[in-house]
Amino acid sequence: MERNTLAWQRLQSFICIFILSCTFFRVVYSYLQPPLGPDGVISDKQTDNELLPSVLVAVIVRNKAHALPWFFGQIENLSYPKNRIAIWIRTDHNVDNSTEILQEWVTRGKHVYHSVDFEADYRRAGYQGEKGPCDWSKDRFTRLMKLRQEALDKARDSWADYALFIDADNILENPETLNLLMSRERTIISPMLNSSSYYSNYWCGMDEEGFYKRTPEYLKILHWQKRGTFPVPMVHSTILVNLRMSKTQQLAFYPPPPGYHGPWDDIIVFAFAAKHAGIQMYIDNWDYYGMITSPMGSHNTLIDEADTFTFLKLETMVWKHRTGDLQHFAKMEGPLLKESEYIYVPPKTSDKMGFDKIYMINLVRRPERRKRMMESLYELGIDAQIFDAVDGKRLNDSYLQSLGIKMLPNFLDPYGNRPLTMGEIGCFLSHYFIWQDIVKNKYKETLLFEDDVRFEPYFKRKLNIITRNMVQQNLKWELIYLGRKLLRTDKEPSVPGFDDLVYPYYSYWTLSYMITYEGAKKLLDMNPLSKLVPVDEYLPIMFNKHPEKSWWEHFEPRNLIAMSVSPLLVFPTHYTGESNYISDTEDSTQIEGGSETEQPNADPSSGSGSQNQQSSEHSLKIAFDKNSMGEHGNLDPARSKEEL
Repeated sequence: MERNTLAWQRLQSFICIFILSCTFFRVVYSYLQPPLGPDGVISDKQTDNELLPSVLVAVIVRNKAHALPWFFGQIENLSYPKNRIAIWIRTDHNVDNSTEILQEWVTRGKHVYHSVDFEADYRRAGYQGEKGPCDWSKDRFTRLMKLRQEALDKARDSWADYALFIDADNILENPETLNLLMSRERTIISPMLNSSSYYSNYWCGMDEEGFYKRTPEYLKILHWQKRGTFPVPMVHSTILVNLRMSKTQQLAFYPPPPGYHGPWDDIIVFAFAAKHAGIQMYIDNWDYYGMITSPMGSHNTLIDEADTFTFLKLETMVWKHRTGDLQHFAKMEGPLLKESEYIYVPPKTSDKMGFDKIYMINLVRRPERRKRMMESLYELGIDAQIFDAVDGKRLNDSYLQSLGIKMLPNFLDPYGNRPLTMGEIGCFLSHYFIWQDIVKNKYKETLLFEDDVRFEPYFKRKLNIITRNMVQQNLKWELIYLGRKLLRTDKEPSVPGFDDLVYPYYSYWTLSYMITYEGAKKLLDMNPLSKLVPVDEYLPIMFNKHPEKSWWEHFEPRNLIAMSVSPLLVFPTHYTGESNYISDTEDSTQIEGGSETEQPNADPSSGSGSQNQQSSEHSLKIAFDKNSMGEHGNLDPARSKEEL
């Protein structure tokens, strides 16, 4: 009897375990299986990946050889499946080698896309009666409108979900552009493109006749004072159209909509067509998307257009550092601009522009600035040498004493009302050792750049014109600013015989300047280390334009022959208060009684750099970066030079 009872208990336990196990595995199985649809059948979305919308990218090219490798490089870099992208390209009336570059890209790159439709007119000729390759005649507009209409029809016939119309000199740096624009769920939308001016690819106002109208909203959107997706009367240059919307069947680039009597211009015609179809256009500035070139005039040449595109490439690097608060793009890192994998780009040639030497001054601990600056100089074709700056953070008492450094008695910064900072001392020493290098090697004329320089358009061409005129007129000079901060608003006197040179008043900053052997020797002969002031105070003292007269008696004679280009050719990449702004001269430890340092045992000459030689007997690396020499210290920035 006891045995039967025990057997029955074991059987009950087994049955319970079996039931629990079955229940467990059923729960696990049901969890791993996709949920059923309303009809009791597993949804296809749960068993297969849904294809992203198909996109036809329409590109019309004329004389864009200077831009095509980088334009296609960014198209290739889009984070969107290439088998969902069809490329449609038309080109004609080229007088450069755009057609050959396009043929190279199509031949080598077409296999990665769903399809590539390419047609070219290989004749090298402009439009009849046009003033030049940048002129927009009525025939050229008509041809463009017909081609855009052909692309729109192609997108419809191929059942594309979207059509992206993009000009071949628009640079989509943000690889998420397509995904972001589609997520906004608008029928016609454009990514806001920047140009480092007031020009962009949208209008906020348009009159009844189709002409531009100023509105206060334009600049608020352009400068990201307002962020979002905004209704506007017109977008252009880069436009995404959602062809799944039924109203888009009424869109047309050519012919214009009934009753249209506005300007004969493809972007305005399309804006009226959208209005006629009842479709609102939108501009999106939630993110940083890329750059657009400012339009050329009928008098401009292809050289002008190529130089403008070079400026755009330089600006893309500046914008990468200025847009740290914007989504997605803030995470991007990389070179100047990605070149196409399928287009060969020959290396650029560089020269010294007639100077004996060109210095690019940079702190070793600012490699991102070094990289940006050297890529910029390469793009401009300027042969410069990196010099490693004296780092104010690494200075110590014994080293300063070995150089005989003494502060100017009773010196206080005129605006900050403070003593020198360690960054300012490092900055001065960097310039000082460069002047020594100039005199030691007897360089007749040299050019200096700091590494936070932002170049103006046509920089090299403008500077070459100025220096050529200086030689022709046998101008006597010793220092010429290319970039500085003007501290007076009144007009500076012009140098006789020159429209682009002035005699400077009291100025700040030493972003870039030309200097002669005689100028460097004058600056050294004054023995400035024994009465040290910041370098951008020292230069105005030496050309006798400093307003602090109590300092004059320490610097005799003050006869440096100084001038400045006007307009200036370089500006700083950042200003106080902007995203990613850094000042290593202003924001560093102050000198208290001439003895305070951050790292008493540091060796300022330690570290590796690009310069193999040592500068004078002090064994310090030569170089300098006005804005990269220290960390945030005791300086109250409320009234610093950078904010003037």
